[in-house]
Amino acid sequence: MPDAFDHCQELVREGDKDRFLATLFAPQKYRRALFALYAFNLEVARVRELAREPMPGEIRLQWWRDVLGGAGQGEVAANPVAAALRETVVRYRLPPQMLADLIDAREFDLYDDPMASLADLELYAMRTSSALIEMATRILNDGKDSGTGDLAGHAGIAYSIAGLLRAFPMQAARRQLYVPTDVLQRHGAQAEDIFAGKVTPELRAALAELRLRARMHLTGARDLIGDAPPVVAPALLPVALVRPVLDRMERRRYQPFQPSDIPQWRRQWTLWRAARSNLRYAF
Repeated sequence: MPDAFDHCQELVREGDKDRFLATLFAPQKYRRALFALYAFNLEVARVRELAREPMPGEIRLQWWRDVLGGAGQGEVAANPVAAALRETVVRYRLPPQMLADLIDAREFDLYDDPMASLADLELYAMRTSSALIEMATRILNDGKDSGTGDLAGHAGIAYSIAGLLRAFPMQAARRQLYVPTDVLQRHGAQAEDIFAGKVTPELRAALAELRLRARMHLTGARDLIGDAPPVVAPALLPVALVRPVLDRMERRRYQPFQPSDIPQWRRQWTLWRAARSNLRYAF
């Protein structure tokens, strides 16, 4: 019978292929903990899809807060992701506040309120994607702060924005808007046009600003990566996918409301190439 960590590995294999492949480049002794962390992230990231309504989603997020607070020993033992996460948090001294902030940030996903500003979007990305990278670097550094907070910040924001742009067609279809209101207003784009699936020059300009912002943070990460200890590289590998994703969206035939993603074989090749080279050149 598979143990809790094996269960986490299978969850990540099925639900977060990029981080699953990146983890295979980590030393064997850290992989189980990384899979536990990533499985937890996957569980809270897909609460909206599983709960379908905000209130059940809020209850589920509160359950995870209680788990991290030490409550529900019996329930934790019965939930393999929670059991593996709690063991990982203790073993690698992951910051409880960082995990709590990640859960709190995911409350936004439960509702259809628009993202108010670019600053709000970057804070959301910091508390989710950047925090996940930083905690992964701590695991890879035997539970010690690797001094990569600023690097994780830039890398996580770039990765998060690219991921949200990839998901733009799905989000628009369910009237969920991560493109910040102030960015839309800056270019004269209208939310109702987005929900109607209408491509306008104003919308293209707003999306182009977000791509430019992602590239700016990618550059920030590239400038800092030379100071990072080599052991943390597997935590950063998925960020090597940001540039090719953005490049694909800047082709002339790009249609914002149609799925635009690089094929899985190329994603795997990109991660393999990044793992075999200096990550600075991959960014």
